[in-house]
Formats: sequence, structure tokens, C-alpha cells
Amino acid sequence: MSVIAMQETLDSRPFAASLLPIMGVVFVGFLVVGVAMPVLPLYVHDGLGFSTFVVGLVAGSQFAASLISRPWAGHYSDRRGAKRAVVLGLLAASASGLLYLCSLLIRRDPEASVAVLLLGRAVLGGAESFIITAAVSWGLALVDAQHTGKVIAWVGSAMFAAFAIGAPVGSALYARYGFAAIALVTALAPLAPLLLIAPLPAVVPVPRARLSFAKVFGNVWVPGFGSALGSVGFGAVTTFAALLFADRGWTQGWLAYSAYAVAFILARVFFSHAADRFGGAKVALFCVLIETAGQALMWLAARPELALVGAALTGFGFSLVYPGFGVEAVRRVPEQSRGLAMGAYTAFLDLAQGLASPALGLVAKGAGLKAVFLVSAITVLCAALVASWLIAYPVTIGGQPQ
Repeated sequence: MSVIAMQETLDSRPFAASLLPIMGVVFVGFLVVGVAMPVLPLYVHDGLGFSTFVVGLVAGSQFAASLISRPWAGHYSDRRGAKRAVVLGLLAASASGLLYLCSLLIRRDPEASVAVLLLGRAVLGGAESFIITAAVSWGLALVDAQHTGKVIAWVGSAMFAAFAIGAPVGSALYARYGFAAIALVTALAPLAPLLLIAPLPAVVPVPRARLSFAKVFGNVWVPGFGSALGSVGFGAVTTFAALLFADRGWTQGWLAYSAYAVAFILARVFFSHAADRFGGAKVALFCVLIETAGQALMWLAARPELALVGAALTGFGFSLVYPGFGVEAVRRVPEQSRGLAMGAYTAFLDLAQGLASPALGLVAKGAGLKAVFLVSAITVLCAALVASWLIAYPVTIGGQPQ
């Protein structure tokens, strides 16, 4: 196994050759998240008989666990190596599938069943944290620093490709075999990438003085806050789009997930270089406005076609919100703390989802599912203020003001 030190010469292979294997691991790792997205709300609401608030709570528990584990994932990746962190994440994802199966065994007791399901979602949240944080850190160490935004965009594209493919696959499995099929896929699929990881070069950082988590947090909180606000549209689509379609009598609610993910991926394929070329904050500002328009359209949609267009606009807009603000976050720390920076930065997204999903569930319960997307649109629009502030007060790499 070859070892690459962070301060040594970067990988001489082409950009795509360096990143594609890591993207493959991320794709399989997040496929288990994608297959559950369209069916978990239906299973909790219709199968177990719980309210939309509990639906939001179950969905949000994954993001809450991700939030708690981000600093650990970042520290582990920086100190022990990104490859080890990815392996640990894959094993934890498989364990979450076993917990899904356990929840099915006690389904006759809905309260106990949903409690075990919550635990499984929490374990999956920790797994997701390790996989994506370490994968981005791994990619950043293998390529030139001028491609920071492109690395974040490409690795994220693998994640959302998994969502796009996982959504129809999960819906088909659930319709034919029930939630047991989702549990089995979750338990088995994360084990396959372990074979893909084995021959990949590890990135072992040479010991250096690193910033504390408190210092890193202080450096990245502004772009992190902007990303958190911008991510609420993502949470609204993934948690409530299927319920919106079912509530209005529209079939094939999984199409909303696929429309979102396909638009997301296309935007990253054609515009992944934008944040590096034009500036992360400027790209984030432009894309936040597109995402806001998409959420507003889902709020106003009287036909499923319009809701699908709204989901696609949301995906297209959010596609570069995360890497746009992410470029701003990475610029604020030295390279030996990039794993921790990505962990701290992404923790804001987890916090947003952990709070937003239950909060939007309460909105749905009190004002109807339609109101969820109005509240989401207003929240996403607030991210434009953060992007504008970052444009007005830029920094150089390492966090010094210009």
C-alpha cells in the first residue's frame, strides 16, 4: 500500500483518475441513504402509524448524529488518515442496516420499533459523517489546491448520484418486498467498497501543529451558516416531497428525488469549476436564488409536473451552494487542518437538517404540507445575505483578510 504525505508532491495522476475511485466508494456508501429516502417517511407514517412530526424526527436523527460526529470524523481523518476513516464509516453504515432489521422484528410494538429505527438512523448519520468528510479530505490531499471547489463538487456528485439511483430502486424494493429489503441493502451494500478501497493510496498526514476545533470553528462558521440555510431546501425535498405527492393524489413521488438529484448532478458536471474560477461566495449567491425559486414553485405547484420542475430547480441551485461556501471555508484554514475544517463546515449542514426536518414536520402538521416549501424558500433566501457578506469581506488562503 503506497502512502502519500500531505506536504509532499501531490498525486501526478490526472484529476479524474485520482478522484474516480474515491467517488465510487462514496457512491456505494450513500446508496443506502438513497434507497431509504422516498420510503422511510411512508414506512414511519403509514406502516407504523406515526405523525409527520415523528417522520421529521426520524429523518432528522441521522443529521443530528452526523452533527455530533463531524468533529471526531475530521480529527480522525487528519490524524489517522482519510482511508481509515472511510473504512470505519462503511462498517458503521452496514451496522445501521442490522438495526433496521432489528426494528422490523419488533414491529408489533410501534414505539419500540421506531426507537430502534431512530438508533439505526443515528448510526447511519455517524457513518455518513465519516465517509463524506474523509472522502473530501482524501481528494483534497491528492490534487492541486486550485481545484478545491471541483473536488468538493465531484465527490458530492457521487453522493447525489447515489440518491438519484437509490430513490427509484428503494421505491421498487419497498413496493415489492417491504422495508425488509431496504434493511438488507443497507446492511450489505457498504461492505462491497471495502474491496475497492484496498488498493487505493492512503493519505497519512505528517505530524504538524494543527488548529483546535474551536479555532477552526471560528474560522468557518460564516460560510457554514450560509450553507446551513441553503441546505433547508434539500431537507424539504428529501423528507416531504413524497408525502406532498401522496397527499395530493399524485403518483410516483420518487420522481421528485430523481429530478432533484439529476439536476444537481448535471449542474456539477458542467459547472464544478465555477467556484474555483469565479469565487465561492459569488457562485453560492447565484445558486441560492435559483434554489429559492425552486422551493417557491413547489409551494405554488398545482400539478405534479410543476412540482418536479421545482424539485429540479432546487437541486440545480443547491448543487453549488455547498461547494461554493465550502471553498470559502477551506480558504480560512491551513492545509493540515482541512479534514477538521470540512468536518466543522459540514456540521452546519447537519445542524440545519437535524433542526429543520422536525421543525418542517411541525409546519406540515399545523399548516399543511404545502406550507413546508414556503417556509423553506424563505429560509434558503436568507443564505443570500451570508453570501453577500462573504463577497464584501473576502479572505486569502489561511484566513487572513484581503
